Amino acid sequence: MMEEKLRIESRLAQIGSQEDPATGAVNYPIYHATAYRHPRLGQSTGFDYARTKNPTRAVLEEAAAALESGDAGFACSSGMAALTTIFALFRQGDHLVVSLDLYGGTYRLLERILSKYGITASYVDTNDLDGLESARRPETKAVFIETPTNPLMMITDIQAVCSWASRHGLLTIVDNTLLTPFFQRPLELGADIVVHSATKYLGGHNDVLAGLIVTKGEELSAEMAILHNSLGAVLSPHDSYQLMKGMKTLALRMERHEQNSLAIANYLLGHPAIAEVFHPGLPDHPGHEIQNRQSSGNTGIFSFKLKDARYVEPILRHIRLIAFAESLGGVESLLTYPAVQTHADIPAEIRDAVGVDDRLLRFSVGIEHADDLIADLAQALEAARAELEAAAVPGGGQA
Repeated sequence: MMEEKLRIESRLAQIGSQEDPATGAVNYPIYHATAYRHPRLGQSTGFDYARTKNPTRAVLEEAAAALESGDAGFACSSGMAALTTIFALFRQGDHLVVSLDLYGGTYRLLERILSKYGITASYVDTNDLDGLESARRPETKAVFIETPTNPLMMITDIQAVCSWASRHGLLTIVDNTLLTPFFQRPLELGADIVVHSATKYLGGHNDVLAGLIVTKGEELSAEMAILHNSLGAVLSPHDSYQLMKGMKTLALRMERHEQNSLAIANYLLGHPAIAEVFHPGLPDHPGHEIQNRQSSGNTGIFSFKLKDARYVEPILRHIRLIAFAESLGGVESLLTYPAVQTHADIPAEIRDAVGVDDRLLRFSVGIEHADDLIADLAQALEAARAELEAAAVPGGGQA
């Protein structure tokens, strides 16, 4: 059966399995070589130097491009390395329009690093076309979208933004980390570039640091290849192998992540200590209909806001099965406090205006049994309540 006729589950499971006809290896080998023999002067095997191209990395990159319906893929040493490579497309004086609720590392890269080179950014709700138009300047070159955003799960209508950007000659870049090509393929909706922190759902096991870029169009792909080679933040052969191995089970994992996260989100909706739950799979979530239209499923990450910020510390201290840790997208469940972890580099006034305040917790739901995760949350919430009540009674001690 031709690959283009295979469903995505089959294509994921078969990554690299038919790429080594010499041995028939169903797991593509790790090539550690940094140099390659030339048959004769003026001839190449296609591999010259490992930074430029490596056989193991090439198989991963081809798979990434095919999964995202792109023309070329580029594997980088981290998600931030992938973003740095993309932003190298721009030059002094260029301006970007960027999603308002932005991952803190992306904000840090834009404001602390790229600003030194004269690249500026405006942060807007990218689902507001009037807001996009107001932010656009003569020097604007691209719009950068996270959808869903991290951590408030704001949804952007990708097709509408791509149409707007195309009318104005702007590139559209979409961070697809939270949904992966299993659930969402922005290039099919008109985007020019997709980027992933592949450390997250694509790798899926909290054991590999990686980033992926996928481009659409011959000219853009050629330019990205030059940047990828010149900047040199490429993924190692071993990490390329690890990432491919993780991606083989992506379909199974994403289905379980979605199932678990919705079950837990619905549990928290009815809890007296919870003020808000931010999950695009919930019917009353802003952008729920857009999400259903442009995506085939929901991510396993969501956030919730407590009624009382004093609950945060005891909850994080009392969880047992769930780990208090940064990152997301792995098989193990992680609870994160964005205000002091992932979004600490964003100024407090901006965080508060967006809603990333001291009552917000972000939950990366793993593939454990949902009932066990709910039980762990329940006991941590109950322990926090008991401590706060005890602290309120004279002689009851401090929480």
